[in-house]
Amino acid sequence: MNHHDSMPGMSSPPPSPDSMDGGGGDMMEMHMTFFWGKNTEILFSGWPGYDRLGMYILALIVIFLFAVIAEFLGRGRFLRRQHRLMKMVVYGFRAGLGYLVMLAIMSFNGGVFIAAVLGHCVGFLLFGEGEAAGKNAVAQPVNAGCV
Repeated sequence: MNHHDSMPGMSSPPPSPDSMDGGGGDMMEMHMTFFWGKNTEILFSGWPGYDRLGMYILALIVIFLFAVIAEFLGRGRFLRRQHRLMKMVVYGFRAGLGYLVMLAIMSFNGGVFIAAVLGHCVGFLLFGEGEAAGKNAVAQPVNAGCV
């Protein structure tokens, strides 16, 4: 008999990590601090994979482009004469991209973080400068999906 069974308010200890995945060790370690390296998972299980430098570089390019596109859609110059429904669709797409970039950063991979920040900076440089300069004001960064 377990001594915890007879003590009111006491529960069993949490299961060990080995018992949660069946002891096979198939689960990837989740980093809680920034790390450097190509062996990571970004957004999807198994992507970009391990020991695959080309796929890691492709993942960084994709995150970079997601951030640039989010900045472009957030500036909205092309939406001024569009129907409200179209504005809603573009807003939803931009919010989704912003959340994907945020989730990618949560991989805590230093390369992914740098790719996302550079993507937002390049997007601002390409699409945000003219809007702010015309108003003689400091441009505000696009809300990266946090509503």
